[in-house]
Amino acid sequence: MVADFAELRRKMVDNQIRTVDVTDLSVLEAFLTVSREDFVPEDMKAFSYLDTDILVYPAKNQLPACYLMRPASLAKLLQLAAVKSSDIVLDIGTNSGYCAALLSKLAGFVIALEDNKVLLERATSTLKLNQCNNVVVVHGALEKGYAVEGPYDVIFIEGSVDFIPEGIFDQMKDGGRLVVVEGHGNAGVARIYVKEDGIISARRAFNLAVKRLPGFLKAPDFIF
Repeated sequence: MVADFAELRRKMVDNQIRTVDVTDLSVLEAFLTVSREDFVPEDMKAFSYLDTDILVYPAKNQLPACYLMRPASLAKLLQLAAVKSSDIVLDIGTNSGYCAALLSKLAGFVIALEDNKVLLERATSTLKLNQCNNVVVVHGALEKGYAVEGPYDVIFIEGSVDFIPEGIFDQMKDGGRLVVVEGHGNAGVARIYVKEDGIISARRAFNLAVKRLPGFLKAPDFIF
């Protein structure tokens, strides 16, 4: 039996995303349009629209595991970012490219940053397959951002962090926003940072548990 992915996308939006107060029509349309199954491994396609994080790269060769964020969590963060069609967006930790594909429907141009070369190649080919022509996938250390194409109207960090390096704040345009989850598990908090006249302020939005993003984690304290 062949899965009806279009119907599964509709059910994902109606039963997972709308139910967490995501009402932005452009965000909802992006989730209805982008084929999430294209961005997961072949053996996981049947699970593409489950209400859960999906493993897209297992931990191996000293590289950490990477996940597609749970749809409802990702939708809430994208709504918080309030991306406009004129915005230039930096997507940090793009993994297989699903969020970058969603952003491509919302923004004018997207820089998708990934440090895992296997996922970078996968994201590049899948985004091309999905005709996301306003997305460029680049390789680099996530915690350094990608200053060469900055500053950005929106910086979107795909995972929870312990801290945000100052160098990433420096890549925000005046009037720009940065959306991130700080803290882990049930202690995670979604925040939006806004830069106005060179001054950055933060607003707590809601509690949210998402997977950790490598590169933004504090080393554990040494205990005697």
